[in-house]
Amino acid sequence: MIALSIPSPTHGAIDLGPIPIRGYALCIVAGIIVAVWLSERRWAARGGRFGQMQDIALWAVPFGLVGSRLYSLATDSDRYFGAGHPWWQPFAIWQGGIGIWGAIALGTVGAWIGAHRMGIRMPALADVVAPCLLVAQGIGRWGNWFNQELYGRATSLPWGLKIYQPHWPTSVGSTTITVPRADMHDVPAGGVPDAQTWATFHPTFLYECIWDLAGAGLVLWLDRRFKLGHGRVFALYAMVYTVGRSWIEYLRVDSIEHTYLGLRLNDWTCLVVFLGALVYFVVAGRKRPGREESVYVEGHEPSEPETENAA
Repeated sequence: MIALSIPSPTHGAIDLGPIPIRGYALCIVAGIIVAVWLSERRWAARGGRFGQMQDIALWAVPFGLVGSRLYSLATDSDRYFGAGHPWWQPFAIWQGGIGIWGAIALGTVGAWIGAHRMGIRMPALADVVAPCLLVAQGIGRWGNWFNQELYGRATSLPWGLKIYQPHWPTSVGSTTITVPRADMHDVPAGGVPDAQTWATFHPTFLYECIWDLAGAGLVLWLDRRFKLGHGRVFALYAMVYTVGRSWIEYLRVDSIEHTYLGLRLNDWTCLVVFLGALVYFVVAGRKRPGREESVYVEGHEPSEPETENAA
């Protein structure tokens, strides 16, 4: 009987001479490109100048990448520091290890700098890019598939993700994480796993991709239906994402095992962000219903705003 599963790539990079083109990096770059393109359309539809989202991205993307790496270094330090790790390990971003919370935090700082220089209202900018971030995150998650990382618990479901033994968590086989024997495949006759042994795990990268893209569609629809403004679309994005991330986080078996009162660090982060976004959404809706009349600070409005159909 043939076991059903989702295959993983045997090699996470395409070698073009001496330069490897890594699938992880391609997914991140693809997500950024799509998000900027979609943001440009939404910005122009709100009365903004076409091309400004590309200028904002020149500030937000570098800040976001630095923030995402700093968050990973802070919450998963055993992966980068200590015995057995080369000095350059913290800088090897092509091997994975970025945190969305750090990316959003510092990326927002970079976006604010760009917006301030162009006289753009930050709440309006946040509302425009919010659903585009979900799309970027959904695309970027496929980088985990290339790296065979951040998957869930072992499973026998037909959509289980095939992960080869070198990519199993270091605690596989211990009392912390156990791969059920029924989920192990191609075990040599002696019963000792080797590099070709594989097991099937929950494809959390796929779960989050589907959730993010569906969430982007929901946020876009609600924005069109109720004409939200003053940062409420961004708050809605935060609520949608954290709800999905919390149950996906519950399935994951990666090395970020720090728990507090029974919950992983990322679950607590999701809870705090969700509650903060909910409070902001309610309060902002009562104080400032509807949308801003202009996405620009007074005195910076374009004389002939470009318009395109909203995405």
